[in-house]
Amino acid sequence: MTAETKDTDTPHLCTQEPCLSVVSPMYNEAGGAAALVREIDTALDSINHEIIIVNDGSNDDTVKMLEGLRSQIPSLRIISHEKNAGQSRALRTGVIAARAPIIAMLDGDGQNNPIDIVALYEKLNAGSCDSIGLVAGERTERQDSKAKKIASSAANGIRKRLLNDDANDTGCGLKVFSRDAFLKLPYFDHMHRYLPALMRREGYGVTFLPVSHRPRLHGQSKYNNLGRLLVAIRDLLGVIWLLARSRSPGRITESGE
Repeated sequence: MTAETKDTDTPHLCTQEPCLSVVSPMYNEAGGAAALVREIDTALDSINHEIIIVNDGSNDDTVKMLEGLRSQIPSLRIISHEKNAGQSRALRTGVIAARAPIIAMLDGDGQNNPIDIVALYEKLNAGSCDSIGLVAGERTERQDSKAKKIASSAANGIRKRLLNDDANDTGCGLKVFSRDAFLKLPYFDHMHRYLPALMRREGYGVTFLPVSHRPRLHGQSKYNNLGRLLVAIRDLLGVIWLLARSRSPGRITESGE
């Protein structure tokens, strides 16, 4: 299914409140959780928004730090997993709970700059549901170790060639997308790294914008290069299968309309 054969041409116009739901999964991010939430709220001052932090089974003071903000930031919602279930499950939990038609996702480690959400949101909001379903950030001047950047570059090159998703940096945690479009995607662990390919599989347009990247100031990375590689190989094979098994119905119409 191409973007031109979607079954709707309804623009991304906000007719409800909030207009934007920011979803950020967090696991043991007590050191920076409160600062990140304040920064998100300030950056989105001009947009009617809510902030959904999904506490993914943290065993530190992440929730305690966040609860201290609720009286100051009424838009903040805190949803907790009983057990750690991973970033993709936490993202899906937040999207299901979201009240807005458009979702902004960003990592809970503070390396994504919340001010970049505005440009991605405006880009998506300027299009129509059948032309753009996802605006994905691509990090410039990444603030990661040399080894991590080399591994990421190699993985992105392989994935881009095999999936033909045009994404140079699918590992960037900052993305803005249609809530309805996301909920049509097949769910699996680590699906958040394949959103461009999965969105295109459902016929949605995908575009990319450069975003900034910051060094991690608190906590520790939840991944290592070897572990990420082993998981990526399995996931990549699964996504290739999903793309191969997709069949387009073309334009969908209802008699009498």
